[in-house]
Formats: sequence, structure tokens, C-alpha cells
Amino acid sequence: MRKVAFIPARYGATRFPGKLLALLKGKSVIVRTYESVVNTGLFDEVMVVCDGREIYDEVISHGGKAVISKREHESGSDRIAEAVEDMDADIVVNVQGDEPFTSRKPLELLLSVFEGEEGENVKVASLMQKLTDPESAENPNFVKVVVDNNFNSLLFSRSPIPYHRDKTIPVTYYEHIGVYAFRKQTLMDFTSWPQTPLEKAEKIECLRYLEHGIPLKMVLTSYMGVEIDTPEDLDRAAKML
Repeated sequence: MRKVAFIPARYGATRFPGKLLALLKGKSVIVRTYESVVNTGLFDEVMVVCDGREIYDEVISHGGKAVISKREHESGSDRIAEAVEDMDADIVVNVQGDEPFTSRKPLELLLSVFEGEEGENVKVASLMQKLTDPESAENPNFVKVVVDNNFNSLLFSRSPIPYHRDKTIPVTYYEHIGVYAFRKQTLMDFTSWPQTPLEKAEKIECLRYLEHGIPLKMVLTSYMGVEIDTPEDLDRAAKML
């Protein structure tokens, strides 16, 4: 299988504009993310897909590969689909541009679900981790996911799911990590569908798959580091480095 990784990168961000160009110990967030993905050694090609010259020039100036989208897009998946449409690829991985601590093991586990006889039925896969802080389950910035006994996604929400009604029964909350792997054709199908009601309400793009009857195979992983959403996240990431 030919495996490629794309990093969708948008300059504007509601909570932290220009965050991908913010410096993290001397290197921008987007360059650290790109280098982390390349250094996994898992992909035949790694490319940043951006919406303008600022990020494009930053990646190219550090020896990376990048392309500027030709059209406006609603989601990172749509942006990647445009870039991969004419490319030879079997599995396409979407790594968020604000994940500078991306490492090999989680991505290796993610790719492994497409292998073997059972993997032939997997169309989309993604990562999740256990939420250990009860406050995080209540925080809408943490997208939660519930799964069936085979780790197929049942629902994604910004609300705490499942609702912990019976306090005598322990509940495990899982946070959805926005790293996806698609079969190329499934990704192209995704972009041909209009946004769905749950997707619009929750602002969670992977709900579009569920609303078309396609579950995501979820892969449980350990903590992946810090996702840079706010200036405070940048400070935490610097301390980790």
C-alpha cells in the first residue's frame, strides 16, 4: 500500500490567529509538526496543504514540501482531497498542523488497522485517548467519542458522552484526537457529500461519515503531547520540549 500524509494548515484560527507560524523553541509550530511526521519514516510522501503564501513559504524555506489550495474549503479533509485527487495513494493520513509532538507509534497503530483480511473492511480510522481529568469531559473543546465492542465509533460530541447518570457505575471518557487515516476513495466520497445536520450542529467533520453509515475504526493511544489551540498551549508545549 502506498501511504501518504497531508498536514492541512490554515493561517487564520479563531482562538489563536497565526498559531502555526508561532515559534516553539526557535522553530514554527508547522515546521515542527512537518518534521515530526517525516521523522516517523512511515510515509512515501509528506506534504503541507495550506491556504496561502505565509505558511507555504515557511515550510518551503525549511526544506519541506507544501502546496497551496486552489479553492476555499470547509474542512481539512476537503483541502487534502483536492491535493490528493490526482496522486497515486492507497491510504491518506491527515495530521493536524498544530500537533508538533506527533510520533511514530500512534500513526503506526493507525495504519495497521487497514492490514489483513479484517482491515479490508476499514474505510476510515482515527485516534482516541482516555480522558483522566473529569473537567475535560465537560469541556466542549475536547471532542468525545463512544465506541462499540470492536472499537467502531458510535458517536462524537462536544458534550460529555456517555452521560454519567448512575454514579455507582464507573465511566470511561475518550477524547477524539483529530488524526485520520482514509482509503483514498472514501475521502473523495466524503468531499462530494454536503455537510450533514449533526456535523453543522457540533462543528465536528467526522460526523459526516457516521451520518452516511460509515463508522470510524478508533485506535486507542497514549497521550500525544499538546495540541496548539491557544497561547497557553504554546507555553505548555515549550515546557515539554
